[in-house]
Amino acid sequence: MNKFIKKSLIMASAALSPILASATSIDDVYNNYPVNEGMTDEVVVKGDKTCFELWSPKADAVKVHIYCDGINGKPEKCVDMSLDAATGTWHASLDGALYNKFYTFSVKFNGKWLDETPGIWAKAVGVNGKRAAIIDFSKTNPCGWENDKGPEVKAINDVILYEMHHRDFSVHHNSGIANKGKFIALLENGTLSLNGVPTGIDHLKELGVTHVHILPSFDYNSVDETQIPSNTYNWGYDPVNYNVPEGSYSTNPSNPYTRIREMKQMVQALHNAGLGIVMDVVYNHTAEGDGSNFSLTAPGYFYRHREDGSYSDASGCGNETASERTMMRNFIVNSVKYWAEEYHIDGFRFDLMAIHDITTMNLVAETLKKVNPSSFVYGEGWTAGDSPLPVDQRALKESVAKMNGIAVFSDDIRDGIKGHYSRAEDCGFATGKVGLEETVKKGIVAATAHPQVDYSKCNNSTFPYAKSPSEVINYVSCHDDLTLVDKLAISMKGASEDLRLRADKLSQTIVFTSQGTPFIFAGEEVFRNKKGVHNSYKSPDSINAIDWNQKLKYADLFNYYKSLISLRKAHPAFRMTSSEDVAKHLVFDKVKTPLLISYSLKDNANGDSWKEIKVIFNGSPEAQTIKIKKGNWTIVAQDGKIDLEGIETFKGGEITIPGTSATILYIK
Repeated sequence: MNKFIKKSLIMASAALSPILASATSIDDVYNNYPVNEGMTDEVVVKGDKTCFELWSPKADAVKVHIYCDGINGKPEKCVDMSLDAATGTWHASLDGALYNKFYTFSVKFNGKWLDETPGIWAKAVGVNGKRAAIIDFSKTNPCGWENDKGPEVKAINDVILYEMHHRDFSVHHNSGIANKGKFIALLENGTLSLNGVPTGIDHLKELGVTHVHILPSFDYNSVDETQIPSNTYNWGYDPVNYNVPEGSYSTNPSNPYTRIREMKQMVQALHNAGLGIVMDVVYNHTAEGDGSNFSLTAPGYFYRHREDGSYSDASGCGNETASERTMMRNFIVNSVKYWAEEYHIDGFRFDLMAIHDITTMNLVAETLKKVNPSSFVYGEGWTAGDSPLPVDQRALKESVAKMNGIAVFSDDIRDGIKGHYSRAEDCGFATGKVGLEETVKKGIVAATAHPQVDYSKCNNSTFPYAKSPSEVINYVSCHDDLTLVDKLAISMKGASEDLRLRADKLSQTIVFTSQGTPFIFAGEEVFRNKKGVHNSYKSPDSINAIDWNQKLKYADLFNYYKSLISLRKAHPAFRMTSSEDVAKHLVFDKVKTPLLISYSLKDNANGDSWKEIKVIFNGSPEAQTIKIKKGNWTIVAQDGKIDLEGIETFKGGEITIPGTSATILYIK
């Protein structure tokens, strides 16, 4: 927090009521601000009037400026707003339905006019998001939008997540996609790579995933929207306008209607293809501190601070928001509700979710279920640094049992399978490191209480933190850190590509047969790498783009992923929804051999058509043997191959598991 805002805060607190004047902390001051909990808009057209409001309870004065252009020119009108002291909200009403005009607010705070802002609730903006736009949202809806609906989801465990960046997915010269890096790239059917294999939305349908997780797609800071087509690259974790689509993903960022309509078209195209859409949201920090729309509206209020008044920084990005404060909580909850209602978003992934408090996250999930019973929420159950928010209030992975309808990423299974994420050379179970068997077993049971898992021997978390398998997301890589392919190349230095491909298949077999919800990073199915760059948030397309020619080169790997997905979809035994069922039906074999895990899913688990399913993982590069009880077994996965119709039959006894591979068989 800069000296101006800090000084202003001290002066403001002294000028308030006797209760506030004796406040002993920054939080005491902010918690006594008047609030407007029902606020979700800052501009509304009512007949022949356009009404503005802005929550800024300690402002000296507020003006609204009306513009004809989204970025250039002076205001054609400036209007003083009046304060409703009871709610801390400023109001102004102008004659006329001011559609297609632009506006900003100016706040006078402690005697000084702050920079203009579109406010925190802008839902349409001009280029680069400096000015908000007044538009008729009915004109942004594609044909048939009123009937658009995502897939029904009875349990999040039935979902298969595919994390995708708009630009990565379509920008490569061999993608066969015309609208590269745009929302509407996913409207293009029949696209082919240079070597003739399906790409784009046809690829997603062929692969069989159920939901596309898109990286942040709200209006963010780091890409200049006036420089199309030579946009620089960014993941988008630097939020500016939370309730507006990012302009660089549209074909015309200067037109407020275009970015909204094209994002809706993308959602509709995915829904028409039977796919859901999850939006990555970043409410835990803003791109700027003092210059953010939050700070230019109600200085200091929306953030947490250290005792000296500076911004606290659990995000590692310079600031962190204060979800526990009434108006910030209101903003987060109603913002996701807006995306669910206006854009038909099916689910939300919360970045650094543990910066938020548990109460807010529970309210988010509860609110979304009322909008769409098939919606779901998951997030990162950790912070990037310490926070003033007490640990017992944080939406941490270890506190997921206190949350309802929310899942967390399992860093347990991630690091257990491939090795620690921050040590590139570190190996995991799938790459031959002994001692991680219990950690992987914990991942297999989705961190629920299981009598056969020794949690004291587990890495990362040494207790069963999930009360249900639906609270855990399983993965081995995502946009953060090394791709699985790069991790294998570094940790298995000197290994042949064939052995690395075997480790890749084994890694994903563990993910897709474990209880919980599987998640893969786009391009993993075609052996995607990022040339060893672990933090590629602003790297060029040469690092981030998916090379679609690899789909043909690694067709065997793609078909293996496709078959894994088919196996999981066909067999609910891999998708149990209660910890009691997991403890009852998932039985580990007593195996003392290092790097060998064997278990059964018994008694038609979760209504499965297969009476017993045996799953065996061999993390050693050498073949290992295990005894199977006698019976009429059918082997469906063996030595890097999957065939749901059956590879061969087996009568029981000793079976050899090839090195670095999985074997799956069943009795009907």
